[in-house]
Amino acid sequence: MKTLSKKDLQLGGFAGLTEHRLVTDSRAFGPRKNPAAFEGIGNFVYLADAYFNPKGETGMHPHKEIDVISVMIDGRVSHAGSLEHGKSLETGDVQVQRAGGEGFSHNEVNPDDEKNRMIQLWVLPEVAGEPAGYRYYSPSDKGVSRIYGGGHDQSDTFASNTTIDIARFEAGEQFNVEGEALIYVTKGAAKLSDESGEFNAADGELIRATDVKVLVEESIQLIIVKAS
Repeated sequence: MKTLSKKDLQLGGFAGLTEHRLVTDSRAFGPRKNPAAFEGIGNFVYLADAYFNPKGETGMHPHKEIDVISVMIDGRVSHAGSLEHGKSLETGDVQVQRAGGEGFSHNEVNPDDEKNRMIQLWVLPEVAGEPAGYRYYSPSDKGVSRIYGGGHDQSDTFASNTTIDIARFEAGEQFNVEGEALIYVTKGAAKLSDESGEFNAADGELIRATDVKVLVEESIQLIIVKAS
């Protein structure tokens, strides 16, 4: 088991937000990679835990040949751009934007007078030249909700061998994460254990482990990334 806490990383940011970058994969960042940050898993290459300033925004910017997943932890954002312009995200909501070969431009705006919090994740596409696309999710309050990845025989999510799930469980519940995974805690606390030992994980901590048992100590939300 390998762990990384956002509080041990330098706070960065741009435009109207500040962020901790916990995953900066060498395939996407090359020599600009932060050596303290984790490498990804599968085609997953980036994880940033961001706080938007009051009325802050990213500014309009383009993406191409990348899938951008935004998980709203606290507050709201207003989404502007070439995909689903005018869409809003509330606490707990998720949006997935596939740039593909077509590409897209977007600006995420905090419409409120207080800070919000959003996790952004990037996944490299498995097939180049895909059309741009947009998906919105409101994950279940209980259990595990798939927001990205899976086979081509389904249409609930963008197909990929890299999967991203949102897991929400109450104190006292137990569950397992099978296989190798990157697990990021965005709310609550839990005891995680694998063959290497135990770790008391809390909000803002990233764990790389295999075949993990999770005992929830305080109502928790996790982002779980795996590669098949």
